Amino acid sequence: MIKTADEIALMAESGRLLAQVFTHLDQLDLIGMSTMQINDLVESYIVEDLQARPASKGQYGYAYVLNASPNQVVCHGMPSTADVLKEGDIVNFDITLEKNDFIADSSKTYMVGQVAPAAQKLVDACYRAMWKGIQAVRPGATLGDVGFAISQYARKNGYSVVRDYCGHGIGREMHEAPEVLHWGTPRTGLRLKEGMVFTIEPMLNQGGHAVQIGKDGWTVRTCDGLLSAQFEHTVAVTESGVRVLTLRPDETIPH
Repeated sequence: MIKTADEIALMAESGRLLAQVFTHLDQLDLIGMSTMQINDLVESYIVEDLQARPASKGQYGYAYVLNASPNQVVCHGMPSTADVLKEGDIVNFDITLEKNDFIADSSKTYMVGQVAPAAQKLVDACYRAMWKGIQAVRPGATLGDVGFAISQYARKNGYSVVRDYCGHGIGREMHEAPEVLHWGTPRTGLRLKEGMVFTIEPMLNQGGHAVQIGKDGWTVRTCDGLLSAQFEHTVAVTESGVRVLTLRPDETIPH
């Protein structure tokens, strides 16, 4: 579970490259694009421009390089030529990248054109909830502290936290120990130590936290049909706090 300084340096390089993928997506006008078009663009960018491997492709038999989860889709949405993004949609792109045998994992929810104020509020709250969790990471803290920080912020803003899916350790494998729940009780759970690397990736719903898996065996939707948003970063526990390995150039770490 503990990574060496050299391993974390390699993971940081994977994270830096993955951040570039999202910077590339930021430049696109998503209106009228299918989620499959975006999948193909991302694959080309990772393989040809970044000389890296899209780690999701082939993992667990998954055929694509990203998950595209619009509106009421919570996570694990499969890209499709039939899913064409339109003004007012929100859509999460969850992308992994492997370089030098180490994997980085990150996701971002995009607002397509002008979205309804309620959708904007959800996306903004989810992003801040992720950062509340990240800010709780330090040696000696616990995973319960991380989950509590996220769920407390979500509840305070009127949202539920999805409980069926969680963050995870990451390194040479996409999913390693520990599981990182996005709710919890302070001072409980695994105690954090320098060198641990894991993802924090809360999913917040407008309505209840209940979800259902579609007939394709992948796509997870809210049971009540209301909107869901997600953000994710890969982080490392440092000697004094936390380092965000997938931090994008446009992001400023909140204080």
